[in-house]
Amino acid sequence: MTVIRRFQNYIKEHALFGDDEPLLLAVSGGRDSVLMVHLFKDSGYPFGIAHCNFGLRGDESDQDEAFCADLAHKMGVPFHSVRFNTSEFAAMHHISIQMAARDLRYQWLEKIRMESGYRYIGVAHHQNDATETMLLNLSRGTGISGLHGILPKKGKLVRPLLFLSREEINDILKNEQYAFREDSSNLSSKYARNKIRNEVIPVLKQLNPALEHTFEENRKRFADLEVLLEQRVAELRDQLLKKINPEEIEISLPELQKLRPLNTLMYELFNPYGFSEPVLSDLQKSWYGEPGKVFQSESHELLLDRNKLILSRITGSAEQEIFIHQEDGQYVWRGKNFKSAICPAADFGLKKDRNLAQLDFDLLQFPLKLRSWKIGDHFQPFGMKGTKKLSDFFIEQKISLNHKKDIGVLENKNNDIVWIAGFRIDERYKISGLTKKVFILEQLK
Repeated sequence: MTVIRRFQNYIKEHALFGDDEPLLLAVSGGRDSVLMVHLFKDSGYPFGIAHCNFGLRGDESDQDEAFCADLAHKMGVPFHSVRFNTSEFAAMHHISIQMAARDLRYQWLEKIRMESGYRYIGVAHHQNDATETMLLNLSRGTGISGLHGILPKKGKLVRPLLFLSREEINDILKNEQYAFREDSSNLSSKYARNKIRNEVIPVLKQLNPALEHTFEENRKRFADLEVLLEQRVAELRDQLLKKINPEEIEISLPELQKLRPLNTLMYELFNPYGFSEPVLSDLQKSWYGEPGKVFQSESHELLLDRNKLILSRITGSAEQEIFIHQEDGQYVWRGKNFKSAICPAADFGLKKDRNLAQLDFDLLQFPLKLRSWKIGDHFQPFGMKGTKKLSDFFIEQKISLNHKKDIGVLENKNNDIVWIAGFRIDERYKISGLTKKVFILEQLK
């Protein structure tokens, strides 16, 4: 079977794109991307060429760009190009040169795809690239998605050369006498991928000369396993994750603890919310202990309750903590409204309302802080002689763990808690016969 026929069959087998859907081909000028251009041209598929000049190899980079522009001209297709200061971008974002080039490349390709009406982006990864990716992922540690490496199609990205090995590509280029550009950096083992390509794979091929074919078969199996895992995880999400209000999801702890294999299913369940394996491992170590502990990702938190977990999005820090000043004012904390005022004691009439903090002004040190509770908090509830842990107070008041964070804790500048909003003031800050001025903070209904 000719390479053209194999190419067309691979595209149809994996439903990469339709015959009349235009593609933006990412072309470096190297062997793989040049062959991809010729296969698209010979198959009659509509396409344009996009080239990134990363400015990393001086004149060589400029010559690559000129070569790609000339190739597009000869093919009679649109040409898109861009120049990046890759080294500066990498330094600014504290990432490697390779990662910087990858981020810049894909962001720009997607921009051109959308602006110019291309349906997909075509990249020239082949079987050897897939093998290198799998080995690189294994060496660093990976989940099942890393085991299958790169896929024929992911979103708007398609890889129509994954049916070919590097050796086959070299033979085709030689037979067809297609011109291409050599990238001198590929010969260096400076980068991790090149080290695997130049030093690791040759050793493995001594054990298995058909290494690329074997890894391609492995990739297919792992990709199928990932589909099965995703189906199982979707079923578990429906069973275990129960939305109790627009902001919170409840997970039964006993049901979660029954899962097997626990670590894998836990990771897949909570990965969409940004939870890492170390955080989930800490959760497992804690879930038979004292409730109340909170585990966080960058965007979400898991609150460990007695027999359940409460999953919620982390709100902004400005909502978690605000300062109350020594003058009349209005405040908003976690969507609740508060109003403060100062009144001479002679003009003040004490009201029995748990949404009012009526405190001795001269005992306060401003600014006061209104925040959520935290482990270790304690205060002296009004009417009591000794102090009490806030966690114990909440239990007595039958406050569920997931609602604790919505109860305001008013803290004096000396770190004393002076009021639990909606519940109780601190005995030490109550109004007495010696009080000259009263500070009032009201939680509005």
